[in-house]
Formats: sequence, structure tokens, C-alpha cells
Amino acid sequence: MKMAKCLGGRIFNFLFFVSCFLLCALCSMLYASDSAGDEVARIQKAYESIKDVKGDFVQKSYIRDLKRTDTYGGRFFIKPPRMKWEFSGDKPQSVYITAEDIIIYQKKEKQAIRAKFDRATYGQAPIALLGGFGDINKEFDVSMKKGRLLLKPRKPMGIIVQIELTLSDAAFPIETLSILDTASNRIDITLKDVRVNSGLGEKIFVFTPPEGVSVFQQ
Repeated sequence: MKMAKCLGGRIFNFLFFVSCFLLCALCSMLYASDSAGDEVARIQKAYESIKDVKGDFVQKSYIRDLKRTDTYGGRFFIKPPRMKWEFSGDKPQSVYITAEDIIIYQKKEKQAIRAKFDRATYGQAPIALLGGFGDINKEFDVSMKKGRLLLKPRKPMGIIVQIELTLSDAAFPIETLSILDTASNRIDITLKDVRVNSGLGEKIFVFTPPEGVSVFQQ
């Protein structure tokens, strides 16, 4: 039961966030309408020179049925297809993700959970993008509204209804993203102090269980 809860709540939000973040990050491949074409082209140009990304993030999850807002913060590191997310706060945890698996290390509980990260579990588009071969132009309609780039799936994609992007003039072209789901829940992610091409090493993406930590396979 404890392990089941670990893969609910926070980790569901994390996976949902990760999937959407990757979709947004590679939106240079999207088919865009004339009104959004210039912005998509700008993102494409920016991403041509990006090899790795790191920075801080704040995630606010608005849960409609519970009338509750959960706030998380931390740091992220991306070097496709590898990623690491460090959540701070009273329940610190680190999440490692590759094209094949995901590991959630919960420091206080002295446990780590490893699960398969595949398209059958989390949807076709997110895993395709992790491998860098997603044909995203067939998945979304793109438009602009009040200065934001809107991405709407052309066919069902899990519980995702819409993704909204606020773009930045910085080297990393995405400042915030918001995800709306079928239950009218909303996740807002703000990226801060983002740095590109800092030369991230491979070791940062490798999880080595500390002494006394139990690893469970899901």
C-alpha cells in the first residue's frame, strides 16, 4: 500500500509534468498555423544549439475536486534522453528518467522505486520524444491566444486537453507552461535561472543507492 501511494499523487503529477515538458521543449517539430508559425520557428532556431539544460522550477498543481493547490519546487537537469528532477521541501525526492525507466528516490523513507517508462504506460508521444523521434506534427494543433502558444492534441493523449506556453527571449525559449486535463485540473510550471550548454556530466543522471536504501521494482 505504501509503495502504491508512492506512485500516486506527487509522482503522477511529476510524470504528467515530465511528459508535457518534453512535448513543449521539442515543439519545433509541430505543425503551426500562420499566427503561431513565427514563434514555433523561433523555438526551433533556439533548440538547434541546445545540448543540455538545467535550472530551477516551481510547480503548482490545482486539484479541482479537492479544491486544493499543491506547490513543489526544486532543480532540474536535462541531457536528452536523460533527466533528473530534484524536489526540495519537507518530502525531498530525486527522480531519474531515461527512455526506458524511471527511478524515484525518497530520501526520508530510505527507499527507491524503479518502474518501466514506456509508451504503453505513459502514452506514445512522451516516450517518442524521449528517444528524439516523435512525429509531433501529427499530434497537435497550434495557435496563439493573448501572447501564449496553445497546443491541443489532435487525438486522445492520456488526460491532456491543452498545453499553454509562455515564451521567453532568453537562450531557453520557454518561460512557463500550463497543462489542463480532462478533470479540469491544472498544472502550472515556472522555470527559473535556466542555463543551457553548461556541460552537464553523465554522472549526474546515474542513480547509485546510498547504503541502507531499499530499491523496489514495479
